[in-house]
Amino acid sequence: MRLPFRPIAAALGLATLIAAAPVYAEGKLRIAQQFGITYLLLNVAQDQKLIEKHGRQLGVPVTVEWVQLSGGNAVNDALLSGSIDVAGAGLGPLLTIWDRTAGRQNVKGVASLGNFPYYLVSTNPQVKTIADFTDKDRIALPAVTVSVQARVLQMAAAQRWGKAEYARLDRLTQTVPHPDAAAAVIAGRTEINSHFATPPFQEQELAANPKAHIVLSSYDVQGGPGSLTVLYATEKYVKENPQTTRAFIDALAEAAELATKHPELAADAYLRVTKAKIDRAELVKIIRNPQFQYTVAPRNTLGLAQFLYQAGAIKKQPASWQDYFFPNPALAPGS
Repeated sequence: MRLPFRPIAAALGLATLIAAAPVYAEGKLRIAQQFGITYLLLNVAQDQKLIEKHGRQLGVPVTVEWVQLSGGNAVNDALLSGSIDVAGAGLGPLLTIWDRTAGRQNVKGVASLGNFPYYLVSTNPQVKTIADFTDKDRIALPAVTVSVQARVLQMAAAQRWGKAEYARLDRLTQTVPHPDAAAAVIAGRTEINSHFATPPFQEQELAANPKAHIVLSSYDVQGGPGSLTVLYATEKYVKENPQTTRAFIDALAEAAELATKHPELAADAYLRVTKAKIDRAELVKIIRNPQFQYTVAPRNTLGLAQFLYQAGAIKKQPASWQDYFFPNPALAPGS
């Protein structure tokens, strides 16, 4: 029997940074994930019960609870309030919480969920580049300012107009979950005419609305493929649950291999877990995108981290990607 998704209301906010931490027991794992194919490795691990499998191989029975959330703020709140053990969110939210919990919960990355290009899609024919956006445009993304889409948009603005202008487009952004944002862009009947999306929502928008086109790709901003969706946890959890953490990462590595070699099986797992309304053949095609790289080792993350420090969004200067990821042999090829 598969465990159901259990929505959790975001509460407490970052003011809970010094809240009392719960007592952990090895073998318990509560994971928060969000929407889209960027969470495919988690979907496969859940569907195939890979975490439980690798836990048994290590002699640790693992009980997994899956939580569905939307937006980095909600995920970070849940992690700091003790509602979850591992957070799945963008690199931006990870860097924010890593910076703010230094010396306290010491939150760091556990693994990457792979490399995917995120597209900024618009239905406004006048918008060819980010310089063409005006006050009449509205850009949907998972969380204003802190989501990884918001941070990549800021990085793109800094590249276009200079670092002092990194927040130039923030006024046009709105917090909208990916499924709702995709529905708005496809329908074309709301003020939201743009969406900084993730797969498969961006592909659905481009296919369904003839006006939809790509304004920007995250790979362009990062200078190549990069890990923008990651998993992270508190230092306390990782230290007190070494075998559970190992089983988790081993399970993700197996899921990555399955998604790479058997995209049809990965697509079936995604459909079973998410109940997404998407054609299976189209989903398989998306998963097979040669620009997608399924891997647990983070790639090309330091550029965004250094940009956030230079822009003043984080106070702690990262010298290496290893500053904000916990050490693990599976992550050794990271960057």
